[in-house]
Amino acid sequence: MAVVLLRRMFSSSTTSPSPNPEKPQRLKALINRMFKIRDPDALVSAFNSASSAHARFRASHNIYSSAIHRLSAVDRPDCVRAILEHQKQFPDLRREGFALRLLSLYGAAKLPDDAIATFRQLPSLDCPRSIKSFNALLSACLESKAFNLIPDLFKQIPSEDPSITPSLCSYNILIHALCEKPDLDAAFKILDLMESNGISPDLVSFNTLLNAYYTNGLIDNAEKVWVLMHEKKIEPDTKSFNAKLRWLVSQERVLEASELVDELRKNGPKPDAFSFDALIRGFCNDGKLEEAKGLFMELTESDYAPVHTTFEILIPKLCDNGEIDLAFKICCDSLSNKRFIDANTLQNLVDKLVERSRMEEAKKLVELGRLNGCSRKNLRIPESCASG
Repeated sequence: MAVVLLRRMFSSSTTSPSPNPEKPQRLKALINRMFKIRDPDALVSAFNSASSAHARFRASHNIYSSAIHRLSAVDRPDCVRAILEHQKQFPDLRREGFALRLLSLYGAAKLPDDAIATFRQLPSLDCPRSIKSFNALLSACLESKAFNLIPDLFKQIPSEDPSITPSLCSYNILIHALCEKPDLDAAFKILDLMESNGISPDLVSFNTLLNAYYTNGLIDNAEKVWVLMHEKKIEPDTKSFNAKLRWLVSQERVLEASELVDELRKNGPKPDAFSFDALIRGFCNDGKLEEAKGLFMELTESDYAPVHTTFEILIPKLCDNGEIDLAFKICCDSLSNKRFIDANTLQNLVDKLVERSRMEEAKKLVELGRLNGCSRKNLRIPESCASG
């Protein structure tokens, strides 16, 4: 992991070289040691020391992202704060990209209040605020699921700082937040607000509304969005139709869902992995396993890789139907191609193989799963068999 991050760091760094540039091998060794640290407090200490000592270290977003992800995973927001607050002393913050990184990392760590505080600090840290940092703040709140904060920030900050005028991206984040609350009436009204400020809604705006309306079963509202898209000559894409497709499947209208996919095949836009996922789920739930299998094979021969939810619905159905060989082949082929399959899905198949005394195949599946990120705790040979 650290080696990959290091390669990316040296290939993408835009930081000017210092008079005494760090030796790459020395920095590489430092990063390797740091990413072997398991204690969160020790990781913070090592990370802050490295960021203080090495400008090239500070140039890599990937190293920061990996550390914050690890600390968030063990529920140590204090450690996240210790790292990100430490970065505010560096001259790198005068570059907008570094400030955007801090805001996005607070969002990734689900710390929206810290992102807001950092945004408000930027002028005092010699970093002018702009529409980019404003959008980064809104995105951080969205990623943190702090949906209630976004409408207030959208009103407050431009009124406090006239240099910040919401962009199309800003409005789309606001629509997304209102849909997630959900306050769908308010979300739809944003379209008029955009128009009044000289900004035309785009496909992202309409797709966000379509997805929200279909998810909440408001079909008449969804139809109004389709009409509006036609009037504004906004061409729908696959995501637009996937929203409708998922709703049809949720209503057990599998035949209509299948007809919609056929129409997309013929007239476009072409169905994608999420289209297939929805229809495979529909076929499985409707007891039409042969159709689901055929669709999965079509998917594997297309330009798209199956998404993890496809395996989660198809593999258990194959196991329940006694098609262990096919389930095993699909999992092995997919894992060999580095496609993610949930540990619970794999464990179910491992248990089925063990029940049939197919130990070598069970061990192979466990090995492949672990190579693809499944932990020993979540994927293993049953203890009674492992000790036998």
